[in-house]
Amino acid sequence: MPADTIITVENLSKRYLLGHQVRDDTLRDRMARGMRSAASWMRPGARGTRRTVEEFWALKNLSFELQRGQVLGIVGRNGAGKSTLLKILSRITEPTTGRIRMRGRVASLLEVGTGFHPELTGRENVYLNGAILGMNRAEISRKFDEIVAFSEIERFLDTQVKHYSSGMYVRLAFAIAAHLEPEILIVDEVLAVGDAQFQKKCLSKVSEVTRTDGRTVLFVSHNSAALQSICTVGLWLSQGQLAGQGPISECLAAYLHTGSQRADFQAPTTDKPHITSVRVDPRSLSEGRIQVEVGFRSPFPLSPPVVGITVSSKFGYPIAGSNGRMAGEAWKPQPTRAGVVTAHLDHVPLHSDTYLLSVYLGDASMDYDQKLDVVEFDFVSPRFHPQMPPLQVIGQADFGWRWSLKSD
Repeated sequence: MPADTIITVENLSKRYLLGHQVRDDTLRDRMARGMRSAASWMRPGARGTRRTVEEFWALKNLSFELQRGQVLGIVGRNGAGKSTLLKILSRITEPTTGRIRMRGRVASLLEVGTGFHPELTGRENVYLNGAILGMNRAEISRKFDEIVAFSEIERFLDTQVKHYSSGMYVRLAFAIAAHLEPEILIVDEVLAVGDAQFQKKCLSKVSEVTRTDGRTVLFVSHNSAALQSICTVGLWLSQGQLAGQGPISECLAAYLHTGSQRADFQAPTTDKPHITSVRVDPRSLSEGRIQVEVGFRSPFPLSPPVVGITVSSKFGYPIAGSNGRMAGEAWKPQPTRAGVVTAHLDHVPLHSDTYLLSVYLGDASMDYDQKLDVVEFDFVSPRFHPQMPPLQVIGQADFGWRWSLKSD
């Protein structure tokens, strides 16, 4: 293990056994299992069922190294194995196979309340967590005032933490982890619980401790802006396996531009024009463009089919919007009953964040269907501006829209 390597993971795998109840109600099933004792058949709930076990590999043959002072951003969809990896590195759970070598003390923020004793006060939990990290009382006392000031919960310091809100838990937990000087800091999505101002404060602190103290951080988040702002390298997990790694910008781009953000819809019970699908092409996002494909069907020809699109922030504030009617003479396709309208959005004023897409369907005179916030997508700007204020722009003044139609 080289001197600058602080974490080495070799062929790490984690297996879980999932239990299922399977019904055995037929006579054939009962005869096949006739060796069961009469007593087992008489147990409540036992008759007609049997239990099967399925193997599930949350992680499979994962290997990587992390150097001292690096900030690793771990990305992947829900169920990719991110939290399992952090729990193994935090020694909360054991791997099934593989080996991990780590140098230094580890502090983890995985779930709200993890590492706190609910019957102890906030003050007592500060000393408890410091002792767990191997610090003596004098060392903890020297950091105590900084921890309290950062957490901003001095008023509740002598209250049992079981009475804390989730936000108070996170404030105190992060303050402890960041100030008690562990060599390795592990942070899951737990920071999303705090308010926006405290999240910003935490991210600044992570940057500070890595830059000045040389600490190593592993950070899991679905917030691409936060990942790009503090991480130096990235690890992309897919179905428990390593799908990619490298500089954080490249890793994020590869992760975000695979697959498609898509929503499909069933036909309504009433016979009217309706949206059948909405898809954002992830390959279009890297250059500040958005390509949206909207499928539709109608019991009568739409003359012409008109699609409207609104892009909003993850909090619901509108960013940009347009529709085929605003295109005027530039949008005069033939009437059709079904097809896919493709909207090419150029120069949309986006910065690195998560966005929501709403879609409308109509014709020259009226709207027939709408799907609100149906697709969520992440955008990573090649020129990241963490201080950029939220934009609220509606219309076509500063960006362009092009439309095309493929009829079924």
